[in-house]
Amino acid sequence: MPKIVAPTHLLLNTVGQSAEVEVVQMARKPASMYRRLKGQAFTRRQYTGGVPNNRILRYFMGNRKKAEANEFPIKVTLLANNSCQIQDKALEAARQVANARIRDAAGENYALRMHTYPHQILRENKQATGAGADRVSQGMRQAFGKNVGTAARVQRGQTLISIVTTPEHYVVARDALRKANCKFPTPCTIKVVEGSEHLKGLV
Repeated sequence: MPKIVAPTHLLLNTVGQSAEVEVVQMARKPASMYRRLKGQAFTRRQYTGGVPNNRILRYFMGNRKKAEANEFPIKVTLLANNSCQIQDKALEAARQVANARIRDAAGENYALRMHTYPHQILRENKQATGAGADRVSQGMRQAFGKNVGTAARVQRGQTLISIVTTPEHYVVARDALRKANCKFPTPCTIKVVEGSEHLKGLV
């Protein structure tokens, strides 16, 4: 990602002469900074001065009518192995890749549901970095920061995604959850919750 260069500032060097110093804005922080569960949960949006919109577009996809009528005998879930925070963009990426995989193969014979909502508000104390930025950006330490996104606090063994489908599309549903697992910061377990008696030799 290219660096964004801010306008140059006139600063005094050690000799006392003015010198132009190029100030570069801080790069995007890695997602690993928000992975661990630290401190108390912060979800009160009325005190934060605006929160970025949730990136998850849909939570229930596929044939909802048949799914709500319990007409699909197979239910496969994706469970988190560790407690962590999952950002909303990771949840949306997992939803897209899993839905695309199962939709192309099963058509209308499936329903996919997202089971987590990103309530946790992520904050970041942005400061300038680069040559001479220490004299330009002398920010307060341990500042409250501005809202940069949202995340879901996930506990160990919590269900992240579930897919209900027919026995002939079980292998595709399992592969869809495997691809979704690649988008999460924690290893996950794929488990057949219902209909294992219809999957002889596959489970």
